[in-house]
Amino acid sequence: MLSHLKKEMQKLADPKKAKDYAWFFKTGKGEYSEGDVFFGIVVPLQRKVAAKYRELSLPEIQGLLNSRIHEHRLTALLILACQFKKADEKKKEAIVKLYLANTKNINNWDLVDLSAPKILGEYLLDKGRKPLYRLAKSPMLWERRIAVLSTFAFIKENDFRDSLAIAELLLKDTHDLIHKAAGWMLREIGKRDLNAEENFLKKHYRQMPRTMLRYAIEKFGGDKRAFYMKKD
Repeated sequence: MLSHLKKEMQKLADPKKAKDYAWFFKTGKGEYSEGDVFFGIVVPLQRKVAAKYRELSLPEIQGLLNSRIHEHRLTALLILACQFKKADEKKKEAIVKLYLANTKNINNWDLVDLSAPKILGEYLLDKGRKPLYRLAKSPMLWERRIAVLSTFAFIKENDFRDSLAIAELLLKDTHDLIHKAAGWMLREIGKRDLNAEENFLKKHYRQMPRTMLRYAIEKFGGDKRAFYMKKD
């Protein structure tokens, strides 16, 4: 089944899009996704492939996650998310174990954003959140982003504690992709509870990285945005 999936994806390859994606996802020397290889397949088509091959075994999914092709890894994660949604507790545990064992392969922001909330976040809804704090303190950029994005699952349940705590933990993070992720989660909190977001901002806005702050206050009115961006 895995070989059929790979052949199908090869046929969907678009060299022009592949070149564009390589630029967009920063695959050049010294960039955050240096050396990543793209087929140039849009996400909706990958979702169709994932749905068709949703019964792929975990060892076969591991084979996809090991691939140097970006779309192979994303499709593997889409299949895992699909399987997780319908899995019993034992299978969910196996999926999460596989997920955490492959953080080195979940190595771009789209891979993280389309998988972390739906797999690790959903799994931890009724469990202890310590794994997220371990990831948030990781030297690996993508593990820190997984920690942030996993909390989106909690935010959707109006549980903001860990999102706020991890955002606070990452206030001094040096990477723009973490600033964007944390600011995004703060904005999502604000959509549900503006007071919760503003309590965080009033405490931390002077120390927040500018990108994190801009993302957090994106939906605010002009005067309020100006107040926070002044930072004096």
